[in-house]
Amino acid sequence: MGWLTTIKEDIRAARDRDPAARNWIEILLAYPGVHALIVHRFVYRLNRIQTPILPRVMSHFMRFLTGIEIHPGALIGRRCFIDHGMGVVIGETTIIGDDCHLYQGVTLGGTSTLQEKRHPTLEEGVVVGAGAKIIGAVTIGAQARIGAGAVVVSSVPAKATVVGVPGHVVAFTVPATHTENQTVERLPDPEWDRIDALERRVKELETLMSSSEDSSSEVFVEPNQQLSSIRDNDHNKER
Repeated sequence: MGWLTTIKEDIRAARDRDPAARNWIEILLAYPGVHALIVHRFVYRLNRIQTPILPRVMSHFMRFLTGIEIHPGALIGRRCFIDHGMGVVIGETTIIGDDCHLYQGVTLGGTSTLQEKRHPTLEEGVVVGAGAKIIGAVTIGAQARIGAGAVVVSSVPAKATVVGVPGHVVAFTVPATHTENQTVERLPDPEWDRIDALERRVKELETLMSSSEDSSSEVFVEPNQQLSSIRDNDHNKER
């Protein structure tokens, strides 16, 4: 597929996914994510033929203009959309599949210093929320969603939703029948979870206190009764 055709698909993807986009001219002139991708697709080809220095210089120049840093060696599929884009970092051995969507502040980083696959692989249709960090040679399954601010250090199954630090799956798709899938979903609410845990703990303490009071009342004897009992025992001994 030609370079120009791929660029047209990138512009169409931006128009389809961004409700604020009005026309292709506006996208071509004012969308830094599209600018970064246009230059990267050219830079990637230069890097593949081992052109010295120039790919890195062009990548650095686009970082200065757009705030988006894409290593010349990163492989990015068709119809990718980098939304807003400021602060996005995409490492050298990153692989991004078709129809992926990245928001601002996303990092696709590595953990190794060796010349090997050390950056993430995003399969088709992955959405990565603002500020999310995906670190290491992990695989994010097709159509998975990474929540804003999540830190992902392990692979994610397809069609899953991941949130938190470290990232954990809170929604996933399981086969329900032969003809359809069922989505099991529970988005986290930390404030509600904490309140619910406190309420459960209060109930446990109330139950414990209630049982302790019942046990104490069974063995408790009034002081007057104890004194009377002692006197009776002494009187019986004197007899």
